[in-house]
Amino acid sequence: MSEAILTLAGVHTHIGEYHILQGVDMQVPRGGLSVLLGRNGAGKTTTLRTIMGLWKASQGKIHFDGRDITAMATPDIAQLGIAYVPESMAIFSDLTVKENLLLAARNGPLDSSRVEWICGFFPALKKFWNYPAGNLSGGQKQMVAIARAIVEPRKLILVDEPTKGLAPAIILSLMAAFNELKASDTTILLVEQNFNFVRKLGDTVAVMDDGRVVHTGSMQALAEDNDLQQHLLGLSLAAHQ
Repeated sequence: MSEAILTLAGVHTHIGEYHILQGVDMQVPRGGLSVLLGRNGAGKTTTLRTIMGLWKASQGKIHFDGRDITAMATPDIAQLGIAYVPESMAIFSDLTVKENLLLAARNGPLDSSRVEWICGFFPALKKFWNYPAGNLSGGQKQMVAIARAIVEPRKLILVDEPTKGLAPAIILSLMAAFNELKASDTTILLVEQNFNFVRKLGDTVAVMDDGRVVHTGSMQALAEDNDLQQHLLGLSLAAHQ
């Protein structure tokens, strides 16, 4: 296993009176795709948002690429090379597809060759390039959200439920995009309920329950162990093939 690009050590997060993360310990190896699994309410989205600084850890440490980012502001974390795709997508509905990507390109104009590469996975983006993003379908909006995250090379991409509500053809395109990102040494931390999707893509997995990580290991080992799946998740991945 490669060195960790991201490490969470004893991370607690409170949201108002609620104690959501209760001592999360997790390492994300550099250059692969790590999957964060768990039942609804286990703390997966809160973990991503805490890494990104959208919610602040009340205890513990988060290190990214050798740097302590626990108390950093979200824009400063993004500048270090982390992108976040929330489940809500959070695109700018009144702006065109092009304008959404321009806002995400922090280092200047859009790289035309990279845009062509992205549109190779998501051809609809080129078709609706000058359309307001709010007029697109749910699947097309998800394409825009993913495209914004990868419009420039990033060290780490945090993605929350990217396949939710997507047609099978778009999911295949998304899978191809993630595989190419992995090959380019981009690290991906993915929260996802589509088990067939993650078993094909995932290198490592962490399973959360009640605000803690209760299992870590290889995705292949979990995918091949039905008893462990039932114990950790209350279901069998084989049922989702």
